[in-house]
Amino acid sequence: MGNQWVWGLHLFFLSMFLVGTKYTCLGAQNSTRSCHEQERLALLKFKQSVKDDYGMLSSWVGIDCCSWKGVRCDGANGRVAGLHLRGNYAYEYDYYLEGDKVNSYLAELRHLQHLDLSGNNFKDSQIPKFFGSFKQLSYLNLSLAFFNGIIPHHIGNLSNLKVLDLRSNDILTSNDMAWVSGLSSLEHLDLSGVNLYQANNVDMVFYMIPSLTYLSLRGCDLTNADLGLHLNSSKILPTIEHLDLSSNSFEGQLPHFFQNLTSLTFLDISRYNLSLAWNSVNLLNTIPSLSKLHLSECGLHNAPFSPNYLNSSAHSNIQYLDLSFNSIEGRFPSELMNITSLKVLDLSFNSLNSSIPDMPNLLKLDVSANYLEHIELVGIWRRCHLKELSVSYNYFGGEMIGPSSNTSECSHYALEVLEAEKSELNGSIPESLGRLTGLTDLDLQSNLLTGPIPESLGRLTGLTHLNLQSNLLTGPIPESLGRLTGLTHLNLQSNLLTGPIPVTVGQLTKLVDLDVSENSLEGVVMEAHFANLSMLQSLDTSANHQLIFNVSHEWIPPFQLRSVQLSSCKILNGFPHWLQNQRMLVNLELSNASLYGLPPTWLQNMPRLNKLDLSHNKLIGSIPFSKYFMFLNLQDNLFNGSIPRSTCRRTSLITLDVSSNRLSGNIPDCLENLQHMRMLILSSNGLSGVLPSSLGNIYFLEWLKLNDNNFNGQIPQDLGKLGNLNVLDLGNNKFSGNIPKWIGKELSELRILRLHKNNFTGGIPHSLCKCSHLHILDIAHNNFTGSIPRCFGELSGMVEARHAFDFQPYEEELKLMDVIQVFKGIELEYTKTLYIVVNMDLSSNKLTGEIPVELTALAMLMGLNLSHNHLSGSIPDSIGNMKALASLDFSDNQLSGTIPPSMAALNDLSSMNLSHNKLSGRIPTGKQLQTLIDPSIYAGNRDLCGAPLQNNCSNPENPPATTSNRFLFYMDITYGFATGFWGIIGVLAFKKEWRRKLFMIAEVTMDKVYVAVAVKISKIKRGREA
Repeated sequence: MGNQWVWGLHLFFLSMFLVGTKYTCLGAQNSTRSCHEQERLALLKFKQSVKDDYGMLSSWVGIDCCSWKGVRCDGANGRVAGLHLRGNYAYEYDYYLEGDKVNSYLAELRHLQHLDLSGNNFKDSQIPKFFGSFKQLSYLNLSLAFFNGIIPHHIGNLSNLKVLDLRSNDILTSNDMAWVSGLSSLEHLDLSGVNLYQANNVDMVFYMIPSLTYLSLRGCDLTNADLGLHLNSSKILPTIEHLDLSSNSFEGQLPHFFQNLTSLTFLDISRYNLSLAWNSVNLLNTIPSLSKLHLSECGLHNAPFSPNYLNSSAHSNIQYLDLSFNSIEGRFPSELMNITSLKVLDLSFNSLNSSIPDMPNLLKLDVSANYLEHIELVGIWRRCHLKELSVSYNYFGGEMIGPSSNTSECSHYALEVLEAEKSELNGSIPESLGRLTGLTDLDLQSNLLTGPIPESLGRLTGLTHLNLQSNLLTGPIPESLGRLTGLTHLNLQSNLLTGPIPVTVGQLTKLVDLDVSENSLEGVVMEAHFANLSMLQSLDTSANHQLIFNVSHEWIPPFQLRSVQLSSCKILNGFPHWLQNQRMLVNLELSNASLYGLPPTWLQNMPRLNKLDLSHNKLIGSIPFSKYFMFLNLQDNLFNGSIPRSTCRRTSLITLDVSSNRLSGNIPDCLENLQHMRMLILSSNGLSGVLPSSLGNIYFLEWLKLNDNNFNGQIPQDLGKLGNLNVLDLGNNKFSGNIPKWIGKELSELRILRLHKNNFTGGIPHSLCKCSHLHILDIAHNNFTGSIPRCFGELSGMVEARHAFDFQPYEEELKLMDVIQVFKGIELEYTKTLYIVVNMDLSSNKLTGEIPVELTALAMLMGLNLSHNHLSGSIPDSIGNMKALASLDFSDNQLSGTIPPSMAALNDLSSMNLSHNKLSGRIPTGKQLQTLIDPSIYAGNRDLCGAPLQNNCSNPENPPATTSNRFLFYMDITYGFATGFWGIIGVLAFKKEWRRKLFMIAEVTMDKVYVAVAVKISKIKRGREA
């Protein structure tokens, strides 16, 4: 009984313990799911302070901030311990936060241990000083987040910090690096791209951080002095394992402290000029732990590669050696074969031209961009153990042949990656590639390969990347590609492929990127093609004009695409409704896709869509705008109405093209809000009114096309603020007044100036000559008077070859680049060749004076049109210096004299018009002039002779009369007539008696004539009556 009581007591206490434990545990669990109110409010304040177009903070609702995405709480006390808010702004623009600064409310997160704000856009704001108050912080990543200014020294207070990543886009800087001495626990420091040019104490990063193992100072604008060459090498930290000093301004001998880096395994000193470094290789020999060495672009040549410097014992641990972008030429450095530990060798972008020997232990070899003339020099079929081989950018110029009978073939090939891009390979793809069964990546793009895609590629079941774009491949897409079930990227763009897209493509369940654009594919694309492509992110079938998309309105695809390009395909059933479910869509291109009607409203609500191309369709209604759009192309549709004022709120816009629509009204005067705008194209509409002054406040604008509208008034002076403008096209409007002198002074970066067919008056300002980069100047069909400025001969953009534009256009902008020019008498639209067109058109004005001889210095000018003016004088004798001229029109002027014989030297001249002038003499002959056989070229010059005119030169030795001879001829006639006339009439005027006698004689004579005629008529009548 007593024992039962004891057991009962034990059971009671055990039950109480279990119950207490249960509720204690539950309480602990609850603490991990709740957070302190003050910290929750601080996070909400931060959320309100940033722009979150991509929903990174969409889960930040409710009272439990510990459950919010990106927030990590301490399980013991419920305090916010981590913020993981990494974006992708610097790379893909597909998710990021945007704010003017980091809200100071984050200072409330005093227990923060991990903070990652990398890859967002904080718009050049400074790193907050309060970050230095996070005493428990062990991880801080602010890389590529567009912070600007000086790194606050308060960061040095973070004594528990282990990882600090401040990689920058060259907009962060530091004036003194002494703050790193406080980072006693730091193991990883990345300051790549931080400008340290004028910073003091840079060398402290090498000896004041005792735990440091990873250090990157890549691209920090450092010099030898910053490395502390005067330091005692014993002070340098021996713990550093990874050291990146690449892309700085080092030269000469290497610092001696390298010999103390006994733990170093990775060293990158690329772009360190070692051409004069006598100790370069010897010092490297003193780091036996080194396994990865990058010496790219170091000015190395063949001399350092000798047994005295590189031997297998000294470099027995080197496994990765990068010697790219150096001056190693001729034969392969055989000394490298002594480094038996070598696994990876990069010799790309050198000048090798000899056979590449086999190195049995080598796993990766890159000899791209050398001068190898035969692919046999690489020996693909004798490298049994090699896993990666890159031979791109060579000049093979032959077929990609398989193994020959006398080649020592391998029983098995380990090759996984084969890259031969842009190597001038021709012939067919060998079937023997099917023997490389271990291949995962095959890149043969941009060659001259012909014939069909071999069926044997279907045996490469491990293939993940297949790139055959930009060749001359023919035939259908093989059904056997459907067996490559591991394929993630398939690129067959820009070939001559025909037939349908095989349904077996739908079996590629891991496919991420499918590109079959720019072929001649045909047939119908249906839902079955995509049934199993659940991982597809990018689809491009554009420029297959016979390809038809026929999917139902109800279809819900299994994938979430980021990019869709169906341009120049035929889409049935109207606008593709299945796109409505693609919430990850960033890029949508449906140009020339047979679309019609109103575009769906849901297009404007897709949060990630920033590139939209609906050009060349028959869409109607008002312009569809979204606050997310960055690149919008609506060219050549039927959109009508005015440009809404809401356009001014679309501050993310970079390019806007609404040309060739039916828009009307004025341009809204609020465009200064579009501060990211680079291209604005409103041409070929019915827009009218004067140009708003706000256009001049779009600071980054580089391309402004307002041609073919009904704008009037003068060019507003505010446009002079557009100092970055490359293209200004105001052609075919009703602008008036003079060309402002400030165009030449303020818009000095102009490449294209087109004022064609307006009502401009006055003279051509000499200030235009300051637009030295001009390569197209078109002011034809106006009312300009005066002479042609002689300083036009100083337009260097027309004198010497140079790149047409000074900015790097986005891919989306390249599609919008075009300009209309009259060339060879025909109005042409230039797009892809716009870069090379050099043209001057001053025709159809009221210009007077002579053709300036200075114009003949424009050696790159391809077209010169001065027709329909009042120019006089002769054609300059030195016109033959304009070697690039292909089109020349001087017609309908008052030019005189002979055609200069130097014109026979214009070998590119294919169109010429000298008609309706006062030219004379023999038409010169020459190689190219002999091809210009149309007589109308010279019509209206009656004193020209010789072929192709029928007017032969009568005396080869003596040319026909010149203008001065004709003048004397007519003077002789006039003198003779005057002498004869006044010799008789003058006498009769002064001699009255002579005058009476003359009239009497005349009267008697007339009577006699009358009587004779009357008698004759009477006789004739009587004869008929008889």
